[in-house]
Amino acid sequence: MSEEKKYNKLIVALSVVIPLAVAILFGVKIDLELPVFLPPIYASINALTALLLVLAVLAVKKGNIKRHELLMKIAIGCSLVFLVLYVLYHMTSDSTKFLGEGIVKYVYYIILISHIVLSIAVIPFVLITYVRGITNQIELHKKIAKYTFSLWLYVAVTGVVVYLMISPYYI
Repeated sequence: MSEEKKYNKLIVALSVVIPLAVAILFGVKIDLELPVFLPPIYASINALTALLLVLAVLAVKKGNIKRHELLMKIAIGCSLVFLVLYVLYHMTSDSTKFLGEGIVKYVYYIILISHIVLSIAVIPFVLITYVRGITNQIELHKKIAKYTFSLWLYVAVTGVVVYLMISPYYI
């Protein structure tokens, strides 16, 4: 089996397993009080991820491939840490209800729903883009990277926006 086919199978598996695992773990409740309040931490990780993505694009545009690669690896690492903290928070805490009214409520839910849907959709894009980069398929990497960047940046930024909009309602 070629290296690309192995990666493709892994990409498909992770693209299905990660959202399913998150959905299943949301149903698991652990009676544990965390020593820190996680939402501002994982919102900050989202903000850092957005910054890293922008810096990585600037680095590659300047021809600094090594810096681009490093920043992308850190952004992927941040996304993994975010995911773990996000799931941990929801396993140990009740969901917070958004109490805003009027147009703000609709804006919040539009942003939240698009954020959730695209956070699932971005998984295979990130993995495919990463694999094409590390396997030196540069032209294919470039073709998908522009879409991956836009999706991932949207997810990271809207994660911060969702946090800022719901943060007044945390107990």
